[in-house]
Amino acid sequence: MKNLLLVVSLMVISSCSTHSTQQSLTLDVNSLERVTQQLVAPPYLPKHEQVNLGAPRIVVVKLTAEEKEVQIAENAYIHATTFNGSIPAPMIVVHQNDYVELTLVNPKKNQQMHNIDFHAATGALGGGVITKVKPGEEVTIRFKATKTGVFVYHCAPGGVMIPYHVVTGMNGAIMVLPREGLKDNKGQQVRYDKAYYIGEQDYYLPKDKADNYKRYASGLEAMGDMLKVMKTLTPSHILFNGKAGALTAKNALTAKVGEKVLLIHSQANRDSRPHLIGGHGELVWEGGSFADTPVTDRETWFIPGGSAVAALYEFKQPGTYVYLNHNLIEAVQFGAMAHIKVDGTWNDDLQTQISPPHPI
Repeated sequence: MKNLLLVVSLMVISSCSTHSTQQSLTLDVNSLERVTQQLVAPPYLPKHEQVNLGAPRIVVVKLTAEEKEVQIAENAYIHATTFNGSIPAPMIVVHQNDYVELTLVNPKKNQQMHNIDFHAATGALGGGVITKVKPGEEVTIRFKATKTGVFVYHCAPGGVMIPYHVVTGMNGAIMVLPREGLKDNKGQQVRYDKAYYIGEQDYYLPKDKADNYKRYASGLEAMGDMLKVMKTLTPSHILFNGKAGALTAKNALTAKVGEKVLLIHSQANRDSRPHLIGGHGELVWEGGSFADTPVTDRETWFIPGGSAVAALYEFKQPGTYVYLNHNLIEAVQFGAMAHIKVDGTWNDDLQTQISPPHPI
């Protein structure tokens, strides 16, 4: 009997201790500064500090599931599933040990259930279980950003709807910066002058008997045919930022000679091999991890499917640079390409034409 009383007493003490710790944690979190982050459409990032040595904050963000038809190329349309209407979804930027307080809204006009799996979150399914919302519902969750780096997030409602929602555009990325900022391969602080977010998207559009892309009245109507194309593992399009030409010609990214540009690149479903023609990945955080020492001077870097990477380059020469997936078939014939227009003064010491083309 005495042993039983002792066990019960210990259980009560343990329970009270756990409850007290949880209550204390809740009170500590609730006392933190709350900051609402205004998300913007890629390739841009929301306003943020590169260094934040202060106390962790609660960063409040809102994502709305938007189902809509999108033209991705000439005579090619898809009923996209998106967060906030863009492909990829907006970049979220926080610092290590900040808390992300996310509200996910699924408007009544939508037809499908949605949720979010954050690769940056700790716990089964990355928040996917506790963010499921039917049309006409919204949910709010909070998670602590314990790991630094760039991480994918995407919709994952279950079964075939997981890949279906990802390949119809419902994916984005979050960047968790070290509180002291980024460091180079020698451990010295490094800053970027500009940052761009490039989301590589593979699409699987069905064709009719005349070899034209089919157009559907709704996403649910398209789903059966699209799932058949998806099973081939052969995309119809591989595009940067949702549509052909999203980052080329008049939509090119911009920079100046001497500017350090951070290129953040995600691929939620397939592998990719980014390459900057005429430049380099002077610092590349492989796997997107800022906790690891960046590798240096890479000609091409690798993104395993379902991840993101960050690469920093200081532009040395003016001109139009091509940034592409160096599976050149996927770049040229499928569309995985961007332009970066750089202003500045040409340096003949780095490159010059000694003799123009002439008959031989």
